Amino acid sequence: MYTQNPVFIPGPTNMPEVLRRATDLPTIDHRSAAFADILQPALAGVRKVVKSENAEIVVFPATGSGGWEATITNLLSPGDKVLAARCGMFSHRWIDMCQRHGLQVDTVHSSWQQPLPLAEYEKRLFADKGHDIKAVLVTHNETATGVKSDVGAVRRLLDDAKHPALLLVDGVSSIASMDFRMDEWKVDAAITGSQKGFMLPVGLAILALSPKAMQAAQSAKLHRAYFDIREMAKTYPSSGYPYTPSVGLLNGLKMSTELLLGEGLDNVFKRHARIASGVRAAVSAWGLRLYAQEESSFSDTVSAVETPDGFDATSIVTHAAQKYAVAFGAGLGDVAGRVFRIGHLGSMSDVMALSGIATAEMAMADLGLPIRLGSGVAAAQEIYRNTAASAIRNAA
Repeated sequence: MYTQNPVFIPGPTNMPEVLRRATDLPTIDHRSAAFADILQPALAGVRKVVKSENAEIVVFPATGSGGWEATITNLLSPGDKVLAARCGMFSHRWIDMCQRHGLQVDTVHSSWQQPLPLAEYEKRLFADKGHDIKAVLVTHNETATGVKSDVGAVRRLLDDAKHPALLLVDGVSSIASMDFRMDEWKVDAAITGSQKGFMLPVGLAILALSPKAMQAAQSAKLHRAYFDIREMAKTYPSSGYPYTPSVGLLNGLKMSTELLLGEGLDNVFKRHARIASGVRAAVSAWGLRLYAQEESSFSDTVSAVETPDGFDATSIVTHAAQKYAVAFGAGLGDVAGRVFRIGHLGSMSDVMALSGIATAEMAMADLGLPIRLGSGVAAAQEIYRNTAASAIRNAA
């Protein structure tokens, strides 16, 4: 059934109509000058969104997972050692991918309710006197748990240890919705996708690569062909592409960056923080709690809500979809059945968030949880009433 209801999954996110139309293009010759007017502004716009002056932006027809694989295969060699924390479903998948490519993974096992364990990273980096660790992996925002980690703190650890490892960051559910400072944090590879903060359909893996990463790509020995960033970088100056590009999606990416930069990145981040605060207030009013334990690590793009012991959280997702035609995110991996997720990133407003909160209330009440209808909505309204006007003035 077709529905105009917004979705509250952590991606793909809601698409503004202007972006949906931007991706709907008639066929053009991607080897003509017309393609340059799409490609170059899209690349420049992404560079501004990740707050970099000199990053090489590479866009593959793929998803965020394709972006991971491109990063691994272009920057590392067989047998290289990488440091990573298993602190959520997507960090787990990244570790698995590294292992499948024959890399040695120094895995830190951590609570999924906590951000990346900085103390353990510090211990292992300072102990690595021979600099065997070639890359450090960080999941900036764990989409499965709603836990944010401190990328800047990891950079400080690397600098304090005088360690030359590459800093590779999964920003799939953070970039374009939460503050990301590529140059300030000296990130070597930032990975995201079109379907999250950029508010587009699935289909683009977006990479931002530092000069250090581009240099590493020249000597890395893992096999790559389709995902060869050297081929991309070689063709971009003349607005070429090593194979057929996703022209419509790239045009959408151009428009998306224009919308984000037009709103102002600080306003984009404040909007997401405000909306997330309203969702968190609603969760508290329901007598429930977030899966993330530390307030400093609460995500501004996705909230994973714990349900009482013995209650199947997935039933909320199923019921909301079947009865109200509204989509929420189910728990994944270790938290399957224990949490349901409310995505509030990308194209999201206070009013849209209130509709999601109201629907979650109805679904939980229908299933017998002791939820007072209107309690979460009222709590979120207090947040939005007291912050929305100033935010709108600032955006204007």
